[in-house]
Amino acid sequence: MPPSALDDLRVLDISQGIAGPLCARLLGDYGADVIKIEPPGGECGRRMPPFFHDDPDPEKSLFFLMANLNKRGIVLDLERPKDAALFRELARNADVIVESFEPGYLASLGLDHATLEAENPGLVMTSITPFGQTGPYSHYKGCEIVTYATSGIMAISGTADREPLKHGGFPGHYESAMNGMLATNVALLTRDLTGLGQHVDVSMQEVVTSSLVINQPNYSFTGGVQGRRRPEGSSFGQVTPCQDGFFVCQEGGSATWNDIANFFGREELKEEKFANQAQRLLHGHELDEIILDATKDRTMAEMFKTASEQFRMLFGIVQTPEDLANCPQLEVRGFYQEVDHPVIGKIRVPFRMWNMSAGPATCRRPAPLLGQHNSEVLAELGRAAA
Repeated sequence: MPPSALDDLRVLDISQGIAGPLCARLLGDYGADVIKIEPPGGECGRRMPPFFHDDPDPEKSLFFLMANLNKRGIVLDLERPKDAALFRELARNADVIVESFEPGYLASLGLDHATLEAENPGLVMTSITPFGQTGPYSHYKGCEIVTYATSGIMAISGTADREPLKHGGFPGHYESAMNGMLATNVALLTRDLTGLGQHVDVSMQEVVTSSLVINQPNYSFTGGVQGRRRPEGSSFGQVTPCQDGFFVCQEGGSATWNDIANFFGREELKEEKFANQAQRLLHGHELDEIILDATKDRTMAEMFKTASEQFRMLFGIVQTPEDLANCPQLEVRGFYQEVDHPVIGKIRVPFRMWNMSAGPATCRRPAPLLGQHNSEVLAELGRAAA
């Protein structure tokens, strides 16, 4: 394989769930030697559905498989003195430790950054937790929906007549993983300049709050509060149904309003009452009715092609998992990777988040089985497996 960007790094991953493991996996994707260290019985990610063929086996969680590619795996009970000593030995020659425990837990075991850096001054420890290592919320429990609620993003999601909405899936975890990976690399770059590592403290609440680029500055500068959109008369620019699915169309790009009117094939859209954004908002209910009627018999594929190629519009379609699996754009860019797992066999998974002309991401190994590399890693320490 060609050399990878991070192939000189050793990473110890003692995190659990999604955000921490995915952060460590991203380092592994670009060449780092990542050792996944799990407690006896495995980390909580192994118990997260969905499972391959709905079989709740700890080796068949699709979340665990996705978040732990490109890792070797061992089992250590960090609360046992013997295993804690082994971990400290591994940490002496590690570049990075990724963890997600409640603040103070590793310190209670003598395994926090302040203790470990005494024997490895260049060590970078990256902690990804719901609210960070400090502050009045730091010891509170958290999960995806709690992160979204406390970040403020739910306050602007949905319609004003209903309760706030959370985005689907686990984007707070994914965003935190990517921010953690970025912050870790910045800390490593700093270490290359100074010789000293540091403790990287990632708060999931702060990561999601920071994605509200305009919301908070608007409040700070003007006192303005962005609310959820009106329940009626504000569908243009939002998700809209068509014959076989849903689409979204917005102003902008190189398309004029006349271009948009021509795309929808409705001359009434060129009337004065739709001439500018303020007028379109004022007559939003009528605008919605015209567009819904104009698109009820049109397909997503036809509209996407016509809008993008002929009218140069800002236009998107709501793709289903089947659509994504067959998306020609993702296929050409090598987004998917086939992984051969020793228990579930071959499976095609999303893999490459960005492309690089040198040192690209490579899929070198599937997620490890529980304790799969115990003997191998202990041998590297000059120890025999227990």
